[in-house]
Amino acid sequence: MTVAAVPAPELDVERWFNTESTPTLAGLRGEVVVIEAFQMLCPGCVSHGLPQAQRIANTFGRDLVILGLHTVFEHHEAMRPVSLEAFLYEYRIGFPVGVDRNDGSDSIPNTMRAFGMRGTPSLIAIDRHGLIRLHAFGQVDELAVGATLARLVDEPR
Repeated sequence: MTVAAVPAPELDVERWFNTESTPTLAGLRGEVVVIEAFQMLCPGCVSHGLPQAQRIANTFGRDLVILGLHTVFEHHEAMRPVSLEAFLYEYRIGFPVGVDRNDGSDSIPNTMRAFGMRGTPSLIAIDRHGLIRLHAFGQVDELAVGATLARLVDEPR
């Protein structure tokens, strides 16, 4: 788990689910933002990453904003938006989820590349000033995540 404290790049999303608005990190400045980057066919995402994101949403409620980022870097043909919509319904994912745009330059989507993610699941926490304060790949310890998020939520606006 890396604590970098560098400015977060903007999300480059081609489509959003579970929201009527278009969330942007600039628009969410002043809020603590947690991003769970995942792929539908990623076993670690389904067994650890997304359930942890749902627990974060349930535990912290309105104290932070949680966003999902479907960032596909393999099996592109199997993970289309229609499949994602069914996946979100079946797994009861209620927080906003964006589809990471791929400009076609390589298999790595734009937001994944901009954040320097190593793979999925990845968990990123951004403080009220837009700085990355947690950037983790793989299964992340619940206690460490909870402590980090509690500190960020308690920081002054």
